[in-house]
Parts: sequence; C-alpha cells; structure tokens
Amino acid sequence: MRLILLSAFAVVKLMSPAPDTPYREPQLAASPKLVAMAFGSGTGVYVATSADRGETFSQPVRIAESPVVPLSRHRGPRIAIVADAIVVTAVVGKTEAHSEHSHGLPSDGDLFAWKSVDNGRTWSKGVRVNDVSAAAREGLHTLASDGRGTLYAAWLDLRKEGTRLYGAWSADSGATWSKNALVYESPDGTICQCCHPSAAFDEHGGLDVMFRNCLGGSRDFYLLHAGANRQFGKAEKLGTGTWKINACPMDGGGIAHDGGRTVTAWRRGEELFLDEPGHQEQKLGDGKDVALAAGGGRVAALWIKESKLLAWSAGKTEVLAEQAAFPNLVALPGGGFLAAWEDDGAIKTQTLRF
Repeated sequence: MRLILLSAFAVVKLMSPAPDTPYREPQLAASPKLVAMAFGSGTGVYVATSADRGETFSQPVRIAESPVVPLSRHRGPRIAIVADAIVVTAVVGKTEAHSEHSHGLPSDGDLFAWKSVDNGRTWSKGVRVNDVSAAAREGLHTLASDGRGTLYAAWLDLRKEGTRLYGAWSADSGATWSKNALVYESPDGTICQCCHPSAAFDEHGGLDVMFRNCLGGSRDFYLLHAGANRQFGKAEKLGTGTWKINACPMDGGGIAHDGGRTVTAWRRGEELFLDEPGHQEQKLGDGKDVALAAGGGRVAALWIKESKLLAWSAGKTEVLAEQAAFPNLVALPGGGFLAAWEDDGAIKTQTLRF
C-alpha cells in the first residue's frame, strides 16, 4: 500500500489548552485567499483561519458557546466560504438528553448559523435555521456554498415521528434563511437516523444532496439534485450493491464536483466506495469515516482503518498517519488538497500534492 506524494509538507498541530476539552471533528473550507477550519471543543464552537493555504493557522476564535454542543460521529460544526463572508453552522442546545440512545445530544437542539465578514476575527450573533424548535436535535447536518452568496443547509429532522431530511436556503450569505422544506421522507417511515447528509453545488449553480436512506431493510446512499428552480427531483440510489442492516451505521460520506463530474464516496458494510452517477462503483478500500474532495481534475479521499489515516488518489493509497479520527479534506484553489483530522485531543492538518 503506497502512494507517492509529489511534494511533502509539514504537519500543523492545533493543541487544545485543556485535556478535558479536546478539539473535535474539524471541517475545512477554502477560497483563493483564505482557508478556514471549524471544530468543536467542550461547550464551544471554534474557527481558525489560514492566509497561506494551510501552512499556518491563526489562534482559534470561539464563535459560539452553549451548554450542549454535540461532537460525536460527525455531529460537529460545518463551515463554508462565500464571496464576502465565512459562515459556520452547528447544532447546539441548553439541555442534554438522557435517553439510552441520545447521550451527549441536546433534547432541545437547534441548528444555528454564524457569520464573519472580517476573515474570522469577529462573528455575528447566531441565527436559527430550523423553524420548528428542537427539530434538529439529532445534530447531523450539512452546509454547502456556491462560493458567491448562496448557501444551503440540510439536516436530519425530528419535527414529526420518524427521521426526515429537511433543508433551507440562504441568499444573503447566511444572514437569513428560508422557510424549511421537506427534501425527502422514506415510504418506510424514516431515513437512516444517525448518518450525516452531504451537499455540494455544481459549477452551474445546481445542488446535489446525498443521504443514507432506510428502505426495504437496506441502508444505502441516495442522491437528490435541484436545478436553478431549487426543486429537487427523484432520489436516485448510489452503487449497485445494498447494505441490509437493522442498525444505524453512524457513518456518512462525501460529495464533490469538478469539471462537470459529480463524485461521491460512502461506506457499505466494511467497504468504502467511490461512485459517479451513471458509472460503475469503485472500491476504495476497507474502513470507515471517508472524506472526499475534488479539484483541478483530481479526486482525493481520506478514511480511517484500524485507527490509521489512509490517503487515496488515482487508485493508489498510503498511510498518512498512524493515529487519527474523523478526517476532513478540501481542494485548494490552484492545486493540492488540505487534510485535517483528530489526533489525541488535538487537530492536525497537512497539505497534500499527489
């Protein structure tokens, strides 16, 4: 298992100041002038920025604090960059749920958005995105930007019995959000209850949303597309196989666009796959927690296998780190990728050029 990196870059490490509040679940966004990273720690949501493509990062800024900030199994904050702002979304609450399956989650969780117009130094007051109180309490959501001023957020919604996929649009860089709209509900009564959705805009302003369904005893990923009219079409299953499982895998995937291609990555059983709609699925390897990015005609992926962080591109794989969790990946404008991951309470980042 070996992939030759054309250029080697040093690992950057962000250490938490307190061992009982580790830095958790990093998420990256990049523009030609800025890289921004959101993550959680204890009861806070934080952002660190880089003006040199991830070679160094600013001191983290706490942008929000709440008694309950879910930071398990991909429930951390999301981040996006628009033309004039950085926007972060996160589910937060005031009271922790105490049911058997909800440890660490808020009983009153809502999805909030915060905005910075000075490259992450100061932040606006949070704006609630879900328009029914506590509907986003599962904590799993996604945020996508068209790079200009339009944003889209989707989340696992609990406003009624069963789990549905809901979403909202923002046309003003996250300052206000549209009325919530049902994106998908399963005829079996619920979609997969604990796998985060993913979303990405294409080069023409269209939007793709990927989620794990629960249908006929199978928990497979499906893709929805909305064009310029913002109306979603029929949900289309991804991949040729199926995963029959009467449990939640607690593992989402990733979606990216590049050069007219729509590329997805996701887990089925213990295997990870790369899939383009209309093409044969391609096995990446075995593992979990896959992250995906695409840019400049190249696709790259990260995932975890037996605590190791693996990096993949063009059919070749190498071990990037011996100990890691919850990786994230972003394509850098001008070439290359930036990876981020958890490492024993800290967050590490590294630039990759394949």
